[in-house]
Amino acid sequence: MDSWENDEAIQRFREYLRIPSVHPDVNYDECVEFLKRQANELQLPVVVHEIMPGKPVVVITWKGMEPQLPAILLNSHMDVVPVYKEFWTHPPFEAKISEDGYIYARGTQDMKSVGMFHLEAVRRLKAAGVRLKRTVHVSFVPDEEIGGEHGMKVFAQSEQFRALNVGFGLDESCPTTSTKVIRAFNGEKTNRQSKVTCRGNPGHGSLLLPNTAGEKLHYILDKFMKCRAGEMEKQAQGAYVGDLVTINLTQIEIRKWCTEAGEDVTFEYIRHNAPVKITKIDESNQFWTALLCAVKEMGYDVLCNVCPGTTDARFVRQQGIPVINFSPILNSPVLLHAHDERIHVDVFRQGIDIMEKVLEAVANI
Repeated sequence: MDSWENDEAIQRFREYLRIPSVHPDVNYDECVEFLKRQANELQLPVVVHEIMPGKPVVVITWKGMEPQLPAILLNSHMDVVPVYKEFWTHPPFEAKISEDGYIYARGTQDMKSVGMFHLEAVRRLKAAGVRLKRTVHVSFVPDEEIGGEHGMKVFAQSEQFRALNVGFGLDESCPTTSTKVIRAFNGEKTNRQSKVTCRGNPGHGSLLLPNTAGEKLHYILDKFMKCRAGEMEKQAQGAYVGDLVTINLTQIEIRKWCTEAGEDVTFEYIRHNAPVKITKIDESNQFWTALLCAVKEMGYDVLCNVCPGTTDARFVRQQGIPVINFSPILNSPVLLHAHDERIHVDVFRQGIDIMEKVLEAVANI
């Protein structure tokens, strides 16, 4: 316990975790002040962009020896999802360390840990007198957990973002139960939310009328469930969820189904995100090969898939910038958004070790 209490990196992490930047109606002031102090300790410039009122984007910059080269972006989000305190072993914003070495707090996995991996990697490299070729921007953005519309989306489209000259980015992936393989993502599934409307022949409930809305709805639901069953079968055979169509009122054939169901059946998209090109993970992407080489030199490996959900990385990819989602949290239960979210202190330290080597590799290309 004494070694944990005396570890400055762990104490900085715990201080960050204690800031209740939780939805709804997040106030980011404490996060901003905390990050400004980190920048001052590191003797690095920090800029707070507030493109949307009350939605600050904090960027800490470490200038490289060759600043004309495209920069590296290390991105994380400051906000966390709601908690239900009655289901937690320890208070979710106390950041208590249990006797067996787990830090319990909302954000330990998603994703304040990764933000601190980024900062602590910079801190270690600077303390060792390392100078990197490329400039490194460490960004902390708001509102990822509610879609990022007023966070990374507007920031990535801004002149302030373009001025950063980003050439490659890292963002969040997810923990893994493996002790040797890190889960990474090079793209994301496209989210399509739709609304189906069925209109039919109205009449008294005691009658059996033809061409009712219920009959049409039954047809549509039957199609959905049959497709969903097919995807479930693939999953049972070992397919990764990022490679499956997870059907929750979202399937490209829906227009045809509505036509087949009969007249007066329509649908509309509530959310229709445009497809975003995935980041290449072959020799054409020098950042990927450098990352993979650094990880393997440490005795680990990377399994890269399409993310089954969405992250802020999609907004950066939309600008034509390659991004790898990379959270080096090994040997951990996956507790994103869950009760008793936690990370072991040794896993946290390990994550800093890995991020330090990865950052040095990608920023020296």
